[in-house]
Amino acid sequence: MPSLHPARVAQRLEQLTEVAVELGNCADVDALLERILRVAKGMTRADGATLYRPTRDRASLGFSLSINDSLGLYHGGASGAPIDFPGVPLFDAAGKATDDSVAAFAANFGKSVNIADVYQADGFNFSGMRAFDAAFGYRTESILTVPMADHQGELVGVLQMINALDADSGAVVAFSDTDQRFIEALAAQAALAITRQQLVLQLEELLESVVNLINLGLDEKSPYTGRHCQLVPELTMMLAEAVHATTTGPMAHFRMTDADRKELRLASLLHDCGKITTPVHVVDKATKLETIFDRIHMIDQRFEVLLRDCEIAALREKCAGADAAAVNARLAGEQAALRAEREFLRHANNGSEGMSPDDQQRVRAIARRRWVGPDGVERDFLSAEEVDNLTIRFGTLNEAERKIINNHIVVSIRMLESLPWPKHLKNVPEYAGGHHERMDGKGYPRGLTRDQMSVQARVMAIADIFEALTARDRPYKKGKMLSESLRILGNFALNGHIDPDLFDIFIRSRVYLDAAHRNMDPRQIDAVDPALIPGYRP
Repeated sequence: MPSLHPARVAQRLEQLTEVAVELGNCADVDALLERILRVAKGMTRADGATLYRPTRDRASLGFSLSINDSLGLYHGGASGAPIDFPGVPLFDAAGKATDDSVAAFAANFGKSVNIADVYQADGFNFSGMRAFDAAFGYRTESILTVPMADHQGELVGVLQMINALDADSGAVVAFSDTDQRFIEALAAQAALAITRQQLVLQLEELLESVVNLINLGLDEKSPYTGRHCQLVPELTMMLAEAVHATTTGPMAHFRMTDADRKELRLASLLHDCGKITTPVHVVDKATKLETIFDRIHMIDQRFEVLLRDCEIAALREKCAGADAAAVNARLAGEQAALRAEREFLRHANNGSEGMSPDDQQRVRAIARRRWVGPDGVERDFLSAEEVDNLTIRFGTLNEAERKIINNHIVVSIRMLESLPWPKHLKNVPEYAGGHHERMDGKGYPRGLTRDQMSVQARVMAIADIFEALTARDRPYKKGKMLSESLRILGNFALNGHIDPDLFDIFIRSRVYLDAAHRNMDPRQIDAVDPALIPGYRP
């Protein structure tokens, strides 16, 4: 085989060095593969080139990219043109490694194959190449096939150069020994670069799988929290993209790269990871008296005792000769009052609406009733702990339980800050840990102000609140109507709870409506007049 002039060898060495640097900096596997093939093709002055990649089951080689200058063919890669050529089997029906095709031989045995003229060679099955030639009016003569293997000898791919062209005449010539050595060197560098990128992708997939595993654990513990952990990332990314697309106003400077998007999405998936430590009876507390079970039924039993006692007292009076009509009238009034108090406490136990001071006082008055328990001891009708729970102003959580719930964000931050995040994910703890902070510094756990928070954390805060307001699957409340949710958010924008500039984009870009149609019950989606939303100027 002809050898190359020393000047061309030096040129190729320089090319090889340059491409080694490029391969080390390329983060896109598909772009990396195409760069490898084009460099190999140019280095050998080949008319055509093909890159094979092992299939997922590693039973055959699939066409990843194919280029042929004479025929004007460009399939796979950035071209977007599909490759419909059949794959190359690596094993026969008995499971034995095949060696009849050049690509399969190179793949299975890790050896390069350099043939000057396939029509004059034997030892391999060239029927596929000849069929290609017949179909396209082409003539394949010289081929150079080089396997690509990683540091463990695992097959990464196969490079195949077709028809080397003479630099002066343009005639098809054989690939030189120097061509082969350079392509083998390139293949080794390329295999390492591809392996590195695959390892990076696998580690990223593993990290996201671990995150999903945490959310799966949360979902098994509480389906309400699990669904929240899936919807908040979706809404976070929708609003972040709307901010990214903004070209005017205070947020016009905000832009995200693909790496930024990955970081934010990961942070939003992990924003409530600390809830894995929160007791389930607190996370899912549906009523004010619920712990392991709803203790309202215990209070119902006490009312039954009082109703029974009233009836017994009335019967005794009648037996003593009292006026039956008067006794019956008084009994009816007493029992009606007891039943009304029972219904009132049942309603108070729901905790779905704000409780007025008068209703709180009524609970305390009922608590002072006296009754005799099964042990024969007379006591107050409600214990101090039951009074504390039944007089909760908003929601179902008492002060101690609210502190337990709020502690989840402290745990989340501690969990996330304990991990050795790589540079491109270093902001995950800050993004995830800031969604309960307020713009006025009255949030938790760190009391940060707007200027101390990233845009991403402020975006997530809005997503978290909107999802919580509209969620239709909480055991302790019904999902609010869309208009009411936006009214609450608008007031939050006015009182320093959420970022007003981001809220403006949330409404102006109709992110709220897209999110509503994706995840809300259609019955919750009522008409919204943006002009009536507090804190928004159409």
